[in-house]
Amino acid sequence: MPSQPQQTDVSIVIPVYNESENVGNLVRRVGEAMLPTGKRFELICIDDGSSDDSAQRLADLAKTNDWLKPLYLMRNYGQTAALQAGFEAAQGKLIVTLDGDLQNDPDDIPALLNMMAERPDVDMISGWRKDRKDKSISRKLPSKIANGLISWATGVELHDYGCALKVYRCEIIHEIKLYGELHRFIPALAAEVGAKIIEVPVRHHARTMGTSKYGIDRTFRVILDLVWIKFLFRFLHRPLHAFGGVGLTFFSPGMLILLWLAVQKFALGANIGGRPLLLVGFMLVLIGVLLVAMGVLGEILIRIYHEPEGRAQYRLRDGPRVLRPEKHDTTPEI
Repeated sequence: MPSQPQQTDVSIVIPVYNESENVGNLVRRVGEAMLPTGKRFELICIDDGSSDDSAQRLADLAKTNDWLKPLYLMRNYGQTAALQAGFEAAQGKLIVTLDGDLQNDPDDIPALLNMMAERPDVDMISGWRKDRKDKSISRKLPSKIANGLISWATGVELHDYGCALKVYRCEIIHEIKLYGELHRFIPALAAEVGAKIIEVPVRHHARTMGTSKYGIDRTFRVILDLVWIKFLFRFLHRPLHAFGGVGLTFFSPGMLILLWLAVQKFALGANIGGRPLLLVGFMLVLIGVLLVAMGVLGEILIRIYHEPEGRAQYRLRDGPRVLRPEKHDTTPEI
């Protein structure tokens, strides 16, 4: 009988968008870092609808590097969709991500893989660009604000959510589905499904070729995404608590206003028909009722989501987590 193909050890997933000047060096550097390790690996470069010749260059490189597996998206969907495409195509037991601009150092990958092998209790290693080589105003300041906001909102405290260099166990990453621009929140989403995360300082280089795709406007998009993440973590399975709580906050004062006006009308004979307070009371009560109704509809939708296809509200491990004494230095240098 023909032998079964061996499972891939490592899948390296890299979104690429208009990086024709970098993809050649990127593929070469990843090969130089991974081939000496002896691990079975694949490099999945996802061309996100580039308008330059990035896709063609990847196709040419794949002819001479059998471990390079390019994916070509029909149009520019964004980094989140590109990562999701890469995760779904990945066959490795460990999945590594990094950016395609070579600001992350591929030479750090073997050290992170060794660290993951030494820490069976860890599900994800997140890189930390401790000595970041970027402009202070347009890149470092927005990133620091965003990291603080995300850590506060999610409860998963990391110095550098935006560092693309990360290592995941495949069991964790296959539990996560990315939509919109949720690639920034992968550590928080991983923690939500039970992952243990450590953060490790990694090297960072200034961009030498191509142009950056990020700007200060990213901070404002992060704030909007945080609203969804906060709701996802706290109220996804109990939307009535979210909408109902706000609804009661409107409904209660509105009802008190209407009761007070009713006492004035029927007990004291006051004319309340032309008073603005009557309109305020009705509006507060109406808003409260509508919000509670939205919460009830949300509860119905959650049950529709889980019950027809038997989606579980919990996940089980194969066995107890391997415990490892924590060191005082929680961010070892590579």
